[in-house]
Amino acid sequence: MELLLKYSVLFLFSMALSACSTFMTTPSVSMSQENAGNQTSYPRDKHGEVLPFYKRGNDNKKVDAAIIKAAQSGKKALIVMGANWCHDSRSLATHFEKPRFKRLIQTFYILEYVDVGHKDKNQNIAKRFGLDGTGGTPTVLIVDGTGTLLNPEEAPTWRNAASRTEDEIFEYFEVYADKAGQP
Repeated sequence: MELLLKYSVLFLFSMALSACSTFMTTPSVSMSQENAGNQTSYPRDKHGEVLPFYKRGNDNKKVDAAIIKAAQSGKKALIVMGANWCHDSRSLATHFEKPRFKRLIQTFYILEYVDVGHKDKNQNIAKRFGLDGTGGTPTVLIVDGTGTLLNPEEAPTWRNAASRTEDEIFEYFEVYADKAGQP
């Protein structure tokens, strides 16, 4: 009887953890740079929004690797600095999971998500591209293969991403996808 009680408690505990998994920010699968750049699916919250922002190691190295890969492939690095607690960050990432966005991003961009915590992590990444940090989330950096930020004026303006239409968001990234890289 005592053994049955122990297993029952363990079972209930595991069920409680499972029920809370929607709010976890760590995905159930390991995401490598290659997987992130290829738009592998991310975990979702209870509303279906994507949760791509979590600590995966040295984010500076991941940004460097994205820029190198962009240079080698003739693409641009798309660095989205946000957080899973931020509705606008999750909303933008959820758009990126839609088929037309996936095609656009896979064709023209190397995507890298950077977790900024509560705007207290990875601020050095935004600063290295000439920004004062991430004033809002998400901050969206489009960087060419030479490491030049192509959208310095618009990068910090995405804190209203959830309010933008799907077409407006798509057109923005489509403009930067052209070969010249200038809007």
